[in-house]
Amino acid sequence: MRKKELKLVVTFHTTADAMAMEKACKEYQVPGRIIPVPRAISAGCGLSWCAALDDREQIVSMMNRAGIEEEAMHECMV
Repeated sequence: MRKKELKLVVTFHTTADAMAMEKACKEYQVPGRIIPVPRAISAGCGLSWCAALDDREQIVSMMNRAGIEEEAMHECMV
């Protein structure tokens, strides 16, 4: 089992938004991965993007360029 760490978790309104995020992150070589939304967070869709806290600015910049809208950004143990 993986050791839990404080991570940036980006939630989305729809699954399509989460899939667009995964595609854009691969295209722009932005680190992170798709995970199920952690239990501590309530979100519109069941998927979220998980990345290191240090990657926040890079992720926000890429999302703005790609036109991806998040539901919320959380810092939580994942």
